[in-house]
Amino acid sequence: MYKQPVLLSLISSLVLSRLVYGNSVLTGISRQLMDRLESVLNAAARLIYSRRKYDRVTLELHWLRVPERIKFQLAVLVFKCRNKMAPQYLADDIQWAADDGSRTRLRSASYDKLVMRLSTAGDRAFGVAAPRLWNSLLACVTSAKTLSTFRKHLKTSAF
Repeated sequence: MYKQPVLLSLISSLVLSRLVYGNSVLTGISRQLMDRLESVLNAAARLIYSRRKYDRVTLELHWLRVPERIKFQLAVLVFKCRNKMAPQYLADDIQWAADDGSRTRLRSASYDKLVMRLSTAGDRAFGVAAPRLWNSLLACVTSAKTLSTFRKHLKTSAF
């Protein structure tokens, strides 16, 4: 029983930190690369519980799958941009509909939505992928006041 908490913290610090680092950059990667990252996540979970190769244990740990993990990190990054907790260069890359003078009469300006831009650098760019994801979230999620409540609502409602 002593082995599991130590192993969990070791795997979290070595494996999961590498999966989380720069996770929002992985938006829009191919299914093949997504499956490879998912296999790393499953192998880490099996190592914690000492399970066989084909046993699924990520649900027991309440870990998000890789696609949901990427969307989660991207949404958290947008929330940090909105609340001035992110670097300024990221906050400058997105535009809120309420801040756009030509959109003040539109409904999107009152619903805390982002302005969708044309994909100039591709669909994976932060300025394109972030508004698409943020505008698809429920209003009860995007209206959260603190980061901890945002994460809780995001994890329970969106995924």
